Amino acid sequence: MIWRTEGIQVTAPVKWRQYDGIMGAFWEAESERGASGYYLAEDPRLIVFFEDVSARITHKYDFEKRPDTPMARATYVPAGMPMWTSSHQSHKFRHLNLHLHMDRLLKFITPALGRSAAQAVLKKPVEAQELGAIDTLVRMLVDEIDHPAKHPLFAENLVGSILTGFLDLDVEAPARDRGRLTQGQMKKLVAVVGQRGNARISVAEMAEVLGLSESWFGSAFKQTTGKTPAHWLIEHRINQAKELLLEGRLSIADIAARLSFTDQAHLTRAFRKIDGNTPAQWRKAHTGE
Repeated sequence: MIWRTEGIQVTAPVKWRQYDGIMGAFWEAESERGASGYYLAEDPRLIVFFEDVSARITHKYDFEKRPDTPMARATYVPAGMPMWTSSHQSHKFRHLNLHLHMDRLLKFITPALGRSAAQAVLKKPVEAQELGAIDTLVRMLVDEIDHPAKHPLFAENLVGSILTGFLDLDVEAPARDRGRLTQGQMKKLVAVVGQRGNARISVAEMAEVLGLSESWFGSAFKQTTGKTPAHWLIEHRINQAKELLLEGRLSIADIAARLSFTDQAHLTRAFRKIDGNTPAQWRKAHTGE
């Protein structure tokens, strides 16, 4: 593996162990603000952070073309794919690196998927912020690396479970991106926004509802909807305004007040930006009034 770092210091001896086609290494380190790293490996690897670093570290796979994105709790990096990282705050972190021999990995998943599908899966980077049971398996693996108490087969099977739970093995939906919010998360957001009624909700509060950092939430939300949280929220409020306009009982000024716009002019500007018409024009076109 080729790697270069600046501003990152190891704070404890690296815990590592070699298995059949797998090398696991647990790192504890601290990073200065402005620290950077470059990593390139011939074989695939999985990086799992023990803390949420999405507000502190960004990364990209293509130095020239792709923008930096928040670093997820866990990232699968395909063989031969370079990664650049940048730290935006001084912080300490812990992470597990699993270096995986490509032949060993193909041998593991090919029986279930077929060789061509297995190869396609292993060429796609995967990121996830919420790990669920995978987090427990990772901690068990680190314990075994640190103090081996069982046959190496136990650790190897833990690695297999971690990978099959993390990799995008749904070959029927190859474009699915685990950096996105799930359908359940989006439904929860819609429900919470609805419960808040006319009260405004900030992006930070939306992230808190899902237990995510604001930076990770903003990135994942845009990947999911194609819109920023702020733009999605204003569209939601404009849709509420349209419902009230159709009812016809309230004036536009009253609708603006009910939906917590500063005044009628504020509602009109926002409405025109989203719909292309003013509230009055939209009401007339849809109600004739």
